[in-house]
Amino acid sequence: MTPLSVQLYTVRELLAEDLPGTLDRLAALGLAHVEPFRLTDYAAQLGPALAASGLTAPTAHQHVVGTGAEDEIFATAAELGVATVFDPRIDRERFETADGVAAVADDLNAAAAVAARHGVRIGYHNHAQELEILHDGTPALELLAEHLGDEVVLEVDTYWAAVGGQDPVALLKRLGDRVTAVHVKDGPATPDPIDQVAVGQGGLPVREILAAAPQALRVVELDDTRGDRFQAVADSCAWLRAEGLA
Repeated sequence: MTPLSVQLYTVRELLAEDLPGTLDRLAALGLAHVEPFRLTDYAAQLGPALAASGLTAPTAHQHVVGTGAEDEIFATAAELGVATVFDPRIDRERFETADGVAAVADDLNAAAAVAARHGVRIGYHNHAQELEILHDGTPALELLAEHLGDEVVLEVDTYWAAVGGQDPVALLKRLGDRVTAVHVKDGPATPDPIDQVAVGQGGLPVREILAAAPQALRVVELDDTRGDRFQAVADSCAWLRAEGLA
């Protein structure tokens, strides 16, 4: 069985109220991993809470490019046992030209050298923008991948890839082993996050998506939903297990 993770942004209000208790609730769902966001902001609380809950954080989200705080970020990641830090978003304008995409890759490649000193990797996480923007018919995300060094990896948010007009299954197959994590989400692939639903309750081809990236860590996430987000996480995990996908 493939272990599941959950992006903690999904339960951000609960974290703000009670971070240790929320991690305990996630562990009670049978989860082994979580994916923190704003890693350096939460680091002081995360260390003890992860240890107490028995959860680990193999991946995390943290803005890296342009911060000038690379050493601090990757040192924090190493201390918390985070193997890969994904920069969750870089300004859309930087992807609008081919030269801009190459410059983003240069920045990520430079950050990777700093990450390596701490025994950590850096990766990039997409939204819709990197798939909507095309350069000679190639999505900006794929052009970015062509410029990245081997040490830089990708986390494909399959929902936002679909919103951006790309077939997430075909995209994952084209990107191959560069993809080390996927955000597993469901819904009608509209730009409004409130339309997202628990995995298995929407229209995305989840089975085919996961089959296209069998090497990738499966990270459940909802940016938002019309119901209770924690319940949606529980329902997502239950469905993935019932379908033999986790």
